This record gives sequence, structure tokens and C-alpha cells, in this order.
Amino acid sequence: MFRRVFFTILLIPVTIYYSIKTMMVDPKKCTPEEFDRSGLQWGSAAVWLSGIKIDADMGDVDPEGHYVFIGNHQSNFDIPVLFKLLKGNRIRFVAKKSLFDIPIYGKALAYSGHISIDRGNRRAAMESLNDAVKYTKTGISPLIFPEGTRNTELDDLMEFKIGGMILALKCGLPVVPFVMTNTARVMPKGAMCIDNRHVVRFKVLPIIDPSEYTIKDREKFKNDLRESMSKAYKELLAKDQ
Repeated sequence: MFRRVFFTILLIPVTIYYSIKTMMVDPKKCTPEEFDRSGLQWGSAAVWLSGIKIDADMGDVDPEGHYVFIGNHQSNFDIPVLFKLLKGNRIRFVAKKSLFDIPIYGKALAYSGHISIDRGNRRAAMESLNDAVKYTKTGISPLIFPEGTRNTELDDLMEFKIGGMILALKCGLPVVPFVMTNTARVMPKGAMCIDNRHVVRFKVLPIIDPSEYTIKDREKFKNDLRESMSKAYKELLAKDQ
């Protein structure tokens, strides 16, 4: 119980601290590792404060490899968990524009290179996706939540949006699908309090060679990906039943 209260009290000041620390680093005067350090420290701090346990199967992922990551999304707590698990992969989240409007935290997201998508403006969204493709040439690994929002129906995945499929295929990088369970039970949508009695489970699926699909195959790619991820997700859910 104490750990849950501890997390709730400290999460906001810790987030503000690391957001400011991130924006104090000049990317032109440091290494990529130094530039990423504050965001990764925030993720590790949030996971430590929560006291949760993580059961992770990282599959064949190179801890420092360059990929496109695609996974399901249940909770704001997904973010620190992913920073912790993928700390060497230089991930940047493809996220809705409204997150970047949050004072301090949103500015830190933009400053550190996370990718804003305006879902209400199709043209602007496509421009953001094209910018994201160019950004991957610097060694960044984009991380896409293809459901488009946090899923509150935990028995299966939501339908996937096509924009994430286009981004993944245009990047030309190996695609790493993954599934997570129980983050929504740790921190439900809209909640600030946590329930750290649940084990967060994470599983990487077989890595996909992007040459197996073309942009014209994006619907097939979307359907194949959702089918395999849904199956793996349900298998992961069964571990807690």
C-alpha cells in the first residue's frame, strides 16, 4: 500500500524533473546516449517507484538494434515500461498531438524527438509520418501503437490503423511486433493511482522482414500483424488465469 501512495505522490515531480533535465541537454554537444539518458532514467525511476514486476521475453531483439517496434497499448504505464525494456534501441513514440500540449512534459517529448501525429488533419498526419521516416535515418527506432489509443477492452486487441502500417513499411527496417498485458490493471485509463499486485507481461514476436510486403500490401500487412499479435496476446493473458 505504501508503495502505491509513494508512486502517486512522486510521479508528477519526478516527471517534471526529468523533463526539464532532458531539455537542458544540447544534442549538438553530446553523444546520442547522453541525449537519451534522462528519458531512460525517467522510465526506470517510474518503474522502480511503482514496485511492479515485469516478466519479459525479448525474443531475438538485439538490445542495441535498429527497428520499427509495433505493440498494443493499454495504459500510460506502457511508456516507462517500454523505456526500461528497450533502453538500448533509441525508441521514439509515435503519439497523438494532444500529448505534446501538456506543459513541460509535452515540450520534453517534442525536444527529444518523439513523433506527433495530428489525427484530425490527414495531410498533417501524413507529413508527420514522412518526417518520421527521415528521422529513422539518424538511428532512431519508431515505436507505433497501431490501435491508435489505449484499449480498455482487455480480452482482445482493437482494430489497427493503417497509418502505422504505412510508416513501418516506408522505414524499411525490421519490424518487431510485441504484446503486453496487465499494464491496464496496474494503471487503468484515466487513473493516477496504481495497483502493483499484477505482473506486467511482455513478449516479442518473430521479427518481420519488411521486404515481405510492399506499400500496396499494407492492408495484408495490417491483417497479418493483428492476427499474429492477437494470438500471442491471448496466450499471454492465459498465464494469469
